[in-house]
Amino acid sequence: MNCTRVLIVEDEPLIAADIAGILKRNDFAISAIVYTQEEAMEELRNRLPDLALLDINLNGKMEGIAIAETIKRDYNIPFIFITSYSDKNTLDKAKHTEPAGYVVKPFNEAALYSTIEIALFNHAQKEKNKYPPLSLSQINAGLADPISEREFTLLELIYEGKTNKQIAETMFISGNTVKKHIFNTYFKLDAESRATAILRLRQLMQR
Repeated sequence: MNCTRVLIVEDEPLIAADIAGILKRNDFAISAIVYTQEEAMEELRNRLPDLALLDINLNGKMEGIAIAETIKRDYNIPFIFITSYSDKNTLDKAKHTEPAGYVVKPFNEAALYSTIEIALFNHAQKEKNKYPPLSLSQINAGLADPISEREFTLLELIYEGKTNKQIAETMFISGNTVKKHIFNTYFKLDAESRATAILRLRQLMQR
């Protein structure tokens, strides 16, 4: 998968479909759309996304909070709450999970996209400070098929938390060319997503 993969956890199918449409128009991939806490947990175990969008109230219960707590404890990915609730009690419960964003329904496309973009960037910045800077020579020392300088530039942008659209603008190339470069670099890294590519890069930098 060449685009940032997003898990949508939303128990209203029409809203879930609307969110999916917004993501696709902005060059994100849908990891899955699920409607319950159990389905969300299964997706996290088996197909870890790059980011999760969580409705707080699922089937009349605050199951989104429980999902967020699991992500915070067990999975190192950013998550954003999308909810109709903005009362103090809900906000207090939500903020203790340390979400990367909080979007109140009804929302518009620009608000959702900007929240996702900021969430990815802030998460990447926070995480990268825990590890040494990327080095092309050290990465290639651990790969059978070396990364080119052009591909390394792209990987640095992914590591910075840039979206495909931002990468295209920075490198002055088309979105399809970005996807082609990402496919090639993921293949060389034996990675299937942004999250697994970043994990692989960190492993190579710690050799």
